[in-house]
Amino acid sequence: MNSVEKITFISNWIKNYVEHMPTKAQSLIIGISGGIDSSVSSTLSAMTGLKTIVLTMPIKQKSSQHDLSLKHRDWLVKKFKNVEAHTVNLDPLFENFTSALSKFNNEHGLANSRARLRMTTLYQVAAAHKGIVVGTGNKVEDFGVGFYTKYGDGGVDISPIGDCNKTEVWELGKELGILKEIIEVAPTDGLWDDGRTDEGQLGLKYHELEEAMDNPNSFNRAKYLKIRKQNLHKMEPIPVCKIPN
Repeated sequence: MNSVEKITFISNWIKNYVEHMPTKAQSLIIGISGGIDSSVSSTLSAMTGLKTIVLTMPIKQKSSQHDLSLKHRDWLVKKFKNVEAHTVNLDPLFENFTSALSKFNNEHGLANSRARLRMTTLYQVAAAHKGIVVGTGNKVEDFGVGFYTKYGDGGVDISPIGDCNKTEVWELGKELGILKEIIEVAPTDGLWDDGRTDEGQLGLKYHELEEAMDNPNSFNRAKYLKIRKQNLHKMEPIPVCKIPN
């Protein structure tokens, strides 16, 4: 499929999923970060014509990241009449959380907790609007190297771009007319005070990860497999203790 065909297919898939739910959802709930994945996913959701609620959820957010999410929010609201937008400032909640758990301080844990607080927020809004939470993960992150937070941004109801590589998502973004600065900004999960990028954390660019996923003889295959092995616990079913008959 070319980009135009993928856009139509994914948007129709979202709409068909909702229409065939046992109890039809009344809205789509999605968090936007100012990154390409959430920008594309929210736009595809809005294209369904279903009520789409987008949330910006800053937690100690760098202004450059938050500004991009607000620009995309304004672009969506202007382009689609079915989009409703809210900003939920989670700074006070996160401050109380870190204070209550001060005896268990851990930088990586707190970074993941940001994602989990956002997930909880999305599901609260979904409950209030009889909606479902739309995921923003792509194929490389969700099924390749597991670059997401377990029960954070990995906690969703549907995953519309989960079968698209990052480079495909960029192409979809260009076709959709997503803001150029969002397409060009260095990808980041926005969970760290120092604003570290995805590439900085993973040690590989997305096109290198994609090539390593598909090519067993890739120069970066060993590094890719090492990252994947560390994160397999996110991508595999939860181990269940089976009691013998």
